[in-house]
Amino acid sequence: MQRVTMTIDEELMESLDRYMAASGHRNRSEAVRDLVRAGLLLQPENDDGERACMAALVYVYDHETRQLSKRLLSDHHSHADMSIATLHVHIDAESCLEVSLLRGQKAEVEHFAQHVIGERGVRYGQLVVVPANLESSSEGDDGHGHDHHHHGDDLV
Repeated sequence: MQRVTMTIDEELMESLDRYMAASGHRNRSEAVRDLVRAGLLLQPENDDGERACMAALVYVYDHETRQLSKRLLSDHHSHADMSIATLHVHIDAESCLEVSLLRGQKAEVEHFAQHVIGERGVRYGQLVVVPANLESSSEGDDGHGHDHHHHGDDLV
């Protein structure tokens, strides 16, 4: 790693400290590194459609729309290599919320998400994409960038 010295005005530093406290970062360096990574991912030149990613597709749909539930299920089955899991929640008598976890090449994941969101009867949809090859930001951790206990670690 390289050490960088920065000059930041007081107001921006206070905002950084609030962000750091709210997000649970242990120090300013971790917070700044995460913010820089997030900012760089938004740059068009870094938008590599071939890049491996993980994503969460969140959408709300009218379950009364003719054959929509069946079409959505079929969409996920036809992309079984991409669809990891889906959480289904009943919002009210007409609406359902689903959160689908996806994995694959960024361009393919985005294409699938656009297809789902574009289905007649889907009222809202948003895709959150994260690169699959995230680097660890903490030394001595378990490779995930945070300390935690994995489910199944105690299984024999």
